[in-house]
Amino acid sequence: MIGRYQINRRQFLRGAGVTLALPFLDSLRSVSAKQPDAELPRRMLLISNNLGVLPQQFFPETPGRDYELSPYLQALAEFRDDFTVISGLSHPDVDGGHSTENCFLTAARGPTKSGFRNTISLDQFAAERLGPVTRFPTLNLGVNIDKANRSLSWTRDGVLLPAEDSASALFRKMFIQGDQAAVKHQLHKLDERGSILDTLLDDTRQFRSNLGRDDQSRLDQYLTSVREIEERLQTARQWELRPKPITDQQPPDDIRDQKLFFEKFDLMLSMGRLALESDSTRIVTLMVDAFATPVFKLHPDQNTTDGYHNLSHHGQSESKVQQLIDADHQQMTLLHKLFGQLAETREGEDRLLDRTMILFGSNMGDANTHDNNNLPILLAGGGLKHGQHLAFRSDRNKPLCNLFVTMLQYLGVETESFGSSTGNLNEMT
Repeated sequence: MIGRYQINRRQFLRGAGVTLALPFLDSLRSVSAKQPDAELPRRMLLISNNLGVLPQQFFPETPGRDYELSPYLQALAEFRDDFTVISGLSHPDVDGGHSTENCFLTAARGPTKSGFRNTISLDQFAAERLGPVTRFPTLNLGVNIDKANRSLSWTRDGVLLPAEDSASALFRKMFIQGDQAAVKHQLHKLDERGSILDTLLDDTRQFRSNLGRDDQSRLDQYLTSVREIEERLQTARQWELRPKPITDQQPPDDIRDQKLFFEKFDLMLSMGRLALESDSTRIVTLMVDAFATPVFKLHPDQNTTDGYHNLSHHGQSESKVQQLIDADHQQMTLLHKLFGQLAETREGEDRLLDRTMILFGSNMGDANTHDNNNLPILLAGGGLKHGQHLAFRSDRNKPLCNLFVTMLQYLGVETESFGSSTGNLNEMT
């Protein structure tokens, strides 16, 4: 049960254009979280820019713990011991340039083949195994995202889960308690959906015995999906009856101008961090849709000469490369800010950074050539064994899903495999 916050919620921090809640304090915890035997939760934030970064600027030249920071990683030097950069990872048989963007967390093979259907994403897989421990099993966010066609989050049946790109809507969802009439209306909607599913199950059971074996198997899979939805509706109903954290602050203003790319990225990172700090969820995904980003502001007085996609196909143009370097450096600066804020927030005796794995990466190894090998991967936080460059073969990549297995295990999910994994990356544990 989530208890009401017991401090004055007027005490807030302001920054990055968004009103932020206080960090995780003992007085903010629920009654159950205060029990001495309660284990502190582990969390993960999964970030992908679907056009990647310039690989020559991102990857260090030498492996191991004594590696020299690359130009991009110098922005993160303060947290060198809190992150690992990994080269030589990719998803086997996931190629086709930009078509791979929806497969970054699924590793579904052959995205350009006829009849392709995606598979379950890392966040949804973890949420299934962990169960309804928070109000939102996961939160799926986006920056400049084409919500109808792109997402990091996919169901077990390969269905796209739309990303939330409105900071104000997300704030209301997490913190604004509706009045009694609004709550009653929401409960009625949930009950109504449940009754429809009950009727559907009754109808399908009536003719199951007349089907062939293959059709019975297909129907059983369908019924399993319906039962899973029933369970989610029941969980949603229970959470609807519980009070949300209370705040008298106004929701943040949305940034609607796609040109303000870094401001929007910063805002959604702040919202993801706020969701984790308040324990609204323990899993956040964030797709930075650079592909859909038009000409954008590099600096207050300087716009790019092209949209992000055209810049990524730089063809070694010095002007385009320099603009990309500038853009990539600003993304690293935002990561540094995120690491710093999580490091300053305490949860028990740990920094929140030590309880939160942050994955930053891309489905594109080199957008200029549509290469989906040697993906740029950085994993920070989570209390893992960091401070190193793990370098695997560039001509025979290890499956990125090996890293996903280690992340799942650290999150508390008992599994030995995910997607195309052939093992794990327990070098970090």
